[in-house]
Parts: sequence; structure tokens; C-alpha cells
Amino acid sequence: MGRKIPMWQCILVMAVMIALIFWNVMIDTEAGEAHVALVFAGAFAAIIAMLNGWKWSYMEAGVLAAINRTMQAILILAVVGLMLGSWMAGGVVPSMMYFGIKVISPSIFLATACLLCSIVSLATGSSWSTAGSMGVALIGVGTALGFPPVMTAGAVVSGAYFGDKMSPLSDTTNLAPAVAGSNLFDHIKHMVFTTGPAWIIALIVYLVMGFMHTGSSEGPDMGTIDEILGFISDSYNVSLICLIPPVFVIAAVALKLPALPALIGGVVLGLPFFPMQGRSIIGNGAEGIPGAGSYLNYGVTTEVPEGSSSVLSELAGLLSNEGMQGMMWTISLILCAMVFGGIVDSTGIMGSIAVAMVKLARGTRGGLVLMTELMCIIVNALCCDQYLAIILPGRMFKEAFEDRRLAPKNLSRCLEDSGTITSNFFPWNTCGATMRSFLQVGSGYIPYAVLNWINPLISIFYGFTGITMTEMTEEEYQKILEEREREKEEALKALEA
Repeated sequence: MGRKIPMWQCILVMAVMIALIFWNVMIDTEAGEAHVALVFAGAFAAIIAMLNGWKWSYMEAGVLAAINRTMQAILILAVVGLMLGSWMAGGVVPSMMYFGIKVISPSIFLATACLLCSIVSLATGSSWSTAGSMGVALIGVGTALGFPPVMTAGAVVSGAYFGDKMSPLSDTTNLAPAVAGSNLFDHIKHMVFTTGPAWIIALIVYLVMGFMHTGSSEGPDMGTIDEILGFISDSYNVSLICLIPPVFVIAAVALKLPALPALIGGVVLGLPFFPMQGRSIIGNGAEGIPGAGSYLNYGVTTEVPEGSSSVLSELAGLLSNEGMQGMMWTISLILCAMVFGGIVDSTGIMGSIAVAMVKLARGTRGGLVLMTELMCIIVNALCCDQYLAIILPGRMFKEAFEDRRLAPKNLSRCLEDSGTITSNFFPWNTCGATMRSFLQVGSGYIPYAVLNWINPLISIFYGFTGITMTEMTEEEYQKILEEREREKEEALKALEA
């Protein structure tokens, strides 16, 4: 290990990273997205660290550890790619779109999309599974009803993240209280005060947006909807039995089956529906007939008749996908992000910034909440990892919350109100890259993800007003002080040994 990196150099690393991403994404748009910028930012951070005595082998271990933390996410992305290839080729997603368009009223579509995704994510504990299955179909339904994809994506993300942070099955919902020293169910109950109002506000906003949109000239007429339904039914053999795979995936994860086996089950269940769509499962390479392997790996393309309307052309794009290979762009972005994130975490660059923010937060209780949530957002942006955005601020602000005699569930709530909920705001973060990949939209959905940006604001408001900010009893506070003393004694004994 090297010496502590000066604060001005830590800030310089962050500034270079932001400048490179801004250049790559906003100015040199031909260069693609943030992949190369993140690699160069990681190289710059490594040079700064080596100048301060840090060895490359140590930083490399940090990068590998960061990649290891994201391996489950990477595997889920790859399997969801297979699943979407299976569901498109088997007519599952087209059937979900078809029946969704027939059942959902346009005026309440956005609120319904948010509500449906809230229920599914609450049952499964996974925003990713929700967006990768229900979300994909809802984007198609929204497009058919005349809603811009970014608007629908915002409603999907709001609903998906409601369950992700409120479900006891969610990994982040379990991680936050573990880091803060809180109890899981105390943590969930405490989040009701911030997430509940944010969810209600989001539903009201989506209802208003839906009525305004359908009341405008942009709303679709019945002739357009009939044209869309006819196109789907002509292109695919839609059937209610095609809904079996998504029902299985939702039920399997809700019954606590691990995500990967559940998603693989969804892939397999999509295969029997291939013949219904005139596709072969086995295939014949000699005759140029693709089989399941080709559809799962490379996806399917839905063709539109020449001279079709722009609405049908856009819908055909939503009914096409690139299978598992379509997820490789996102996986490569995650790997590039972990190069930078692993270096700034392992060399203490991120930790130095966190310590400085803890010092700034030693004033009011509201300032402490504000700095904690800002730190979660900064870690999401700079370390590109949702889990680090909970662990690092939680570790750094734990004592500050205890010194203010605030119960641990206040800290765990802050970590989720900002660390979990804002992770998808940054395209290079694992969650941001995943949402964009699943929903096939850019970052334009963020203003429409009402829950995700209103939830942290409510949490900060509570911090400054003291609403629902539970304090520790004198007995609890004394127990904390005793634990600290015991830890100091154990550390001194370890040093003497």
C-alpha cells in the first residue's frame, strides 16, 4: 500500500473523469458512450496512485474485486439477453404487448405501468427482472398507445425501484440495514414514511400526465391502435398460453428461487412456443434454417411491409432484439466502469472524499442527511456500483449518525433513499446501463422517473424538519459507546500481539 493521496489530487481524478465522460458522450459523439472515457479515467487514477507509492498489483486486485462484485449482475444480463431472444422468437413479448394494448386504457396507462411494475418488483425484489420482462412489454404497449418510450420507461423504472427498495427479497434492502446496524423489518417500516409518499405522488403525476397526453392531439386514434394490433397478430401467433413463461419467472422469484435459475427457466419455457411462430427449435445449418441457439444468441428481427407508417416501423424495432449478444455492449460498459471504480476505491481516493464530506456534515441533523445522500449519489456516479453506494457512505457516516443519537434505521433509510434509487441515473453505472439496455431508451427517461428523484428530496426534507427521524434511547446510546470501547480494546490487543 502507498501513502494517503492528497485531497487536491483526489479531486483532480474526479474532475478528469467527469471531463472525459462529458467529452465522450456530449461532444465526440462518434466515439460512442462512456467506455473509453472510463478506461482513460482509470489509467489517470492509476498514474496518480503510483506517484503516491501505490503498486499496480494492489490496484489490479482492487479492479478484480470490483468486477467480482458485479459478476452476478453480468450473468443476469447475459441470461436476460437469452430470455428476450427466446420470448421474442416464441411470441411471448408480442403476446404481452397485444393483450396489454387491448386491456389497458390509454388515459391511465402510465399509472397502470407504474403500479404493475411495483407489484412485480415487490413480489420479486428485483428491479432488473421487472424491467427485463414486464418493462419490455410495457414499452411496446406505450408506443402503440402513443406514449413516447422515455415517458413509459420512467413509469417502469419508478415502479421497478419501488419494489427493489421495499421488498424483503431485495439484496439492497438487506444490505442497507446490515451496513447501518439496523433490523431488516424496522428498516422497511421506516422507509414507508419516505417511499410511500413518493410513490403516491408518482402515481398522481402519471395519472395527470396520462390524461393530459391522451387529451392532446398526440393521443392515438382507434384506427392507429387497430393497425398496430393487426400488425402484431399478422406477424405473430398471439395467444394467452404464451404468457406462461413470464408468469413462471415472476412466481419463481417471488417464491425465493434464485434469480438466475428462474430466468433460465424462463428461457427454456419460451422454446416450446417457437413452432407456433413457424420457427424451428433444432434448426438445419445445411439448409440455412436457424435454430434455438441462433435466436437465443442473436435474437430476431421483425420486418415491416414497405411503405408502413412510422408507428409500425418503431413497433417493429421494439419487436426485434439481438439476444445475448445485444447485452455485450452493456457488459463491456460495466467492465470499463469497474476499472475506474476499483482503482478509486482500493487506493482510498473515494474514501478521502467521503471523510471530507463527513466533516462537513458535523453540523445540523439535516446537513448530516443531506451529505449522506449526496455521498451516495457521488459514489453511484464515480464508483459506478450500487452496492458501493450503500456500503461506503454507510461505513463512513455510521458514527456521525450515532453521535447525533439517531437510530440506525435512519441511516439505512438514507442509504436506500439515495444509494438504491439514484443508481440508474448514470448511464455508466451498472444499474443505469442495465435499464437503458433492457428498455432500449437513452437517459431521457430520468425526468419521468418521478419516484426516483422525489424520494431523496422527501428524505432530505425529513432530515431538516426532524419528521420521522427516530432518536436512540439513552440505553441504546450507552450500548453503542460500550461497543466502541470494546472494539478499541480489541484493536489495541491486536497491535500488541
